Amino acid sequence: MTGFTELLADARELSTAGRRRILGITGPPGAGKSTLAQRLVSELGPELAVLVGMDGFHISDAELRRTGLRDRKGAPDTFDRAGYAALLHRLRREAGTVYAPAFDRALEDSIAAAVAVPAAVPLVVTEGNYLLLWPELRPLLDEVWYLDPPPAARLDALIARHVAFGKTPADAESWALTADERNAEVIAVGRHRADRVLGWTAD
Repeated sequence: MTGFTELLADARELSTAGRRRILGITGPPGAGKSTLAQRLVSELGPELAVLVGMDGFHISDAELRRTGLRDRKGAPDTFDRAGYAALLHRLRREAGTVYAPAFDRALEDSIAAAVAVPAAVPLVVTEGNYLLLWPELRPLLDEVWYLDPPPAARLDALIARHVAFGKTPADAESWALTADERNAEVIAVGRHRADRVLGWTAD
């Protein structure tokens, strides 16, 4: 199993490649994408890396309710797919600071322009479910790592996260085993397109 020290060294090498690189981290819900991405960026420091999450492109709860999609939140069609792709294009091409949205789990909604990506930062780490599902994204990512921890550990972590953000244990387990697992099956279709598949967990 690849350890964090090795992954950090590989991310650091990307950050010294001579031009801005974008590292994608993907995998099913509860795989540890956010945890790994945040640890990498924290260790590298703000001069080398910035984290931009795909979750910032969740369609708002109000709009999901209007369109009848709120009970499918997290499915591919509940994201602003085109908006996320446009941001990746900007991060590759624009000379100035680019601002990205961030997802606030406490609010269950996104906050616009919450993340600044200065032009001098050489590495953007982006994490999200569908980096390998939407074909227009792959050419915009220099590397994609797919996290594939043991299913039981992943589900336990996922249920614990839902409980931490307000669901009852019963509702958390139900959501994890239905909506999240449906999404996990969709995400797994792109597993073979990853540059690396990691049996990595936050522990």
